[in-house]
Amino acid sequence: MTYKISDYISYKSMKTIIFSLFLFALSPAIMAQDEQRNFWSKVRFGGGLGLNFGNGFTSITVAPSAIYDVDEFFSVGPGLIYSYQKIDNFKSSLYGGSVIALVNPIREIQISAELEQLRVNQRNELVVGSIENNFWNTALFLGAGYRASGVTIGIRYNVLFQDDDGVYADAWSPFVRVYF
Repeated sequence: MTYKISDYISYKSMKTIIFSLFLFALSPAIMAQDEQRNFWSKVRFGGGLGLNFGNGFTSITVAPSAIYDVDEFFSVGPGLIYSYQKIDNFKSSLYGGSVIALVNPIREIQISAELEQLRVNQRNELVVGSIENNFWNTALFLGAGYRASGVTIGIRYNVLFQDDDGVYADAWSPFVRVYF
């Protein structure tokens, strides 16, 4: 003698079970959408923009970045960097990326660590030809600043700085960081 499932479960019960299994199967997708909405609500965008023009001098820097607020004390995120400088016959292009970690032990104080990797292309036009210098530069900045809303003003130190690195004039540099 054989038995069918329908002998034990009514049609209405079967619909309820199938509907429940369907909802159970969709629940990770529904939760993922909630997590995705929650993720983007914790992302802030910012970065830097610099323009400087003078007699024989041009400097343009674009550095967008984003951070994810893990909690009210810790944030982490990537950044992109492009910079162009021209001083008389000297031209330099820098491009690359960075990763930054921000710690706010209290609301007004921000401590940062930023690892930056740049490709540097330099060209010096001389009367008898040109000299090119192309290299990678790595910087690790440790910094501290005063924070008010989404703006932080502070100073940072490049622990990997070398006098002849060809990118930064000094290991110390002030910064203004803005995130919306």
